[in-house]
Amino acid sequence: MNKILNFIVMMAVILIAASCTGKGSRKELNKSAADSIVEVKPQYAKGFTVRMLDNGIRLVDVKDPQKSKGMTYRFALVNTEIDAADIPDGYTRIDVPVKRTILMTMLQLSNFTILNAHDVVKGITGTKNLFDKDILQRVKKGEIVKIGMEGNFDPELVMAAAPDIIFISPFKRGGYDAIKETGVTLVPHLGYKELDPLGQAEWIKFVAMFIGKEKEANKIFSDIADRYNSLKTKVEAVGGERPSIFSGEMHGGNWHAVGGKNYLAQVFRDAGADYVIDDDNTGGLPIDFETMYAKAAKADYWRILNSYPGEFSYEALQKSESRNVLFKAFRDRKVIYCNMKTTPYYEISPVMPDKVLADFIAIFHPEVMPKGYTPTFYKIL
Repeated sequence: MNKILNFIVMMAVILIAASCTGKGSRKELNKSAADSIVEVKPQYAKGFTVRMLDNGIRLVDVKDPQKSKGMTYRFALVNTEIDAADIPDGYTRIDVPVKRTILMTMLQLSNFTILNAHDVVKGITGTKNLFDKDILQRVKKGEIVKIGMEGNFDPELVMAAAPDIIFISPFKRGGYDAIKETGVTLVPHLGYKELDPLGQAEWIKFVAMFIGKEKEANKIFSDIADRYNSLKTKVEAVGGERPSIFSGEMHGGNWHAVGGKNYLAQVFRDAGADYVIDDDNTGGLPIDFETMYAKAAKADYWRILNSYPGEFSYEALQKSESRNVLFKAFRDRKVIYCNMKTTPYYEISPVMPDKVLADFIAIFHPEVMPKGYTPTFYKIL
């Protein structure tokens, strides 16, 4: 009887010890995995914040960068190497790195392109004005599916892509009800609402946390910011008179103008120019021709971005609106132009604010740029 009792006691001790050892091993695993996670800290972006818990879970809060209050989306990113079950209330768990995702915009695609992560992209909304040969080839092979446009998604194609998550733009046209029914986690990507050009580019860090490319994103963005700020500093040293600039065209009876708080207005300022709607407090606004003319009649430069079929010209600009000839920038032939039919503007410019800045500096203050500078996006028409 004593032998049996001793055996039972011995087995209980072994089981307790094993249990303690297992807990210790899991804690050590969690600590080791957590310590290996690269820190992500936004410097310019206002639309997302990151907080790391002791167990290695990342808490990511996403909100409209143009509003101090409003809806906040909360996600808990759990590395697959971490044994973590405790997620704070109000947070949606996402196991990372994700292997498959669907994108809704070219801006989102630019993040994956610069991070060399096209293999994670399994669905996009369309290929209109898409230049990237690798993405086009993947679509042709069926590795990436086209799920339809915002407001008219095909749930069956969404499911065929088998995404772990879907990056969305919740404040655009939307139409996400059909996608919600699939049960796939929707992750808002609000880089397009950032008012700082570097803030928009910094969303590569946001994407990187979901696909395990944090180290690469930190390095890439650091280089972008260094180049941008270096150019900005050179322009500040020039001094002297600053040229003025306005932007946009008449479409459907309204002039769709860049707002004074728009990231592009900030690029104008950083490039050493004064934007004519600098007193506006929005990202963009529709105004009538008369209002724009009152502000921009004597402006030195006129920036235009469109998708003109064929060769855009001053004649084409006059034909689209006869009153365009009244602007000083038109008469002086100082229209700064980019055609999205021939240039992958929205496809790559969000992660190249330094290149956009350089193009404008080369026009406003050419003495700052190297001789023979070749523009990436914008040049004088």
